[in-house]
Amino acid sequence: MTSIEIRNAAGTSVSEWARRVRELREIEGWKIVTHNDVTYLKPGQYMLTEGPPENAIRFERGISAKLRAEVLDRNGFTCQMCGLTPGDIDPATGRKVRLHLGHIKDKSLGGKIELSNLRALCSTCNQGAKNITAEKPTSIWLLSQVRRAGQEEQRAVLNWLTKKFGTAKEDG
Repeated sequence: MTSIEIRNAAGTSVSEWARRVRELREIEGWKIVTHNDVTYLKPGQYMLTEGPPENAIRFERGISAKLRAEVLDRNGFTCQMCGLTPGDIDPATGRKVRLHLGHIKDKSLGGKIELSNLRALCSTCNQGAKNITAEKPTSIWLLSQVRRAGQEEQRAVLNWLTKKFGTAKEDG
């Protein structure tokens, strides 16, 4: 089966069909192979080598468009791990950044599909995060890291914050 056939079978309303394939393989235990597993498959081809696992669960409907919009708006349309925004060039891939929603506490560990457990992540950070990322850092911890950094790194943080939020206004 090709990636185009999977995308078409998933329907036009499913924008992240590739993630669903990864979830089937990695979380649900489906025996799906790709060109990375066997040499006779071409990139973009998938093969199911066994039937569905006995304990296969049905995927619940994913994140609603409304909830997705709330998360992206709350996170300023910015990856919460690396700070990249859509349209930026990802230094890891050389491609334009696309944002996804990631669970802070993964579903497989009991995390819920709710605003407080979702965050915006770029493709690179989302794929690397899987079930191993830590909880969102506190502001006190972040400030302690900035204070420990050298002036050049602190200026880089200031420049990034200024670019993201504009110049700070003095209270008074």
